[in-house]
Amino acid sequence: MRLRLVLLVCLTALFIAGSSGTALSQDFLLATTTSTDNTGLLDYLAPKFEKDTGMELKWTAVGTGKALELGRNCDADALLVHAPKAEKRYVENGYGVDRTQVMYNDFIIIGPESDPANVKGLKVQQALRRIEAKGADFASRGDDSGTHKNELQLWQAASDGAPAGESWYIETGQGMMSTIRVATEKGAYTMADRGTYIKYADNFDGEPPLKVLVEGDKILFNQYSAMAVNPERCDNVNYEAAQEFIDWITSEYTQNAIDDYELLGKTLFTPNAQ
Repeated sequence: MRLRLVLLVCLTALFIAGSSGTALSQDFLLATTTSTDNTGLLDYLAPKFEKDTGMELKWTAVGTGKALELGRNCDADALLVHAPKAEKRYVENGYGVDRTQVMYNDFIIIGPESDPANVKGLKVQQALRRIEAKGADFASRGDDSGTHKNELQLWQAASDGAPAGESWYIETGQGMMSTIRVATEKGAYTMADRGTYIKYADNFDGEPPLKVLVEGDKILFNQYSAMAVNPERCDNVNYEAAQEFIDWITSEYTQNAIDDYELLGKTLFTPNAQ
């Protein structure tokens, strides 16, 4: 009798462990940009994802360059990023598969209401030239993120490259919200994605110290896409979970949920999955 009891306890423990192992295998890690985290979007989506799929949504929020590196190193299962040119090279080089667009917003130039370089209402390239000519403080993320990559392209078009090393050009090496805080402290300009700026404004009840000064150029369009890490390169990735996440975030239900996510009565991201 005692032996049977011991065996029953052991079998029960093995069953529980096996069940737990199955559940854990359904979890997966998403490498994503700081903007999807800073805005609260992933905190908003995570319980919906768990309810719909039974999987826990875990993520690490870094710049897009770092997120792509995590994928190359087989340290993530899926990516949600916003640097289309870098993403296309990533897929062409065999690191990612199933890339699909998810949502978009836009980039904006924000700065102090006093606008020392007088850039309000200008086209973005004109604005950058004036900031440079004035030597007005400009906070750059300097972190190889999607926003930083886009900013460098704009400086290249406006002024033959970013003014790295100039005393007024401040490279924070930090995420979007942290860079906005640095710009706020220094009364500097910076380039931000619309969603993170709305979150920043919400922290000040809609009256933030930094104002939107330059917006609306087509070149400021900011596309976010999801993709799976290529399982042919990384046999440790949970490709099935990555596929399920991509199917879920591009579904009509989740696209509507993204569209419904607002702060200050404003939509932070516009869904556009195809």
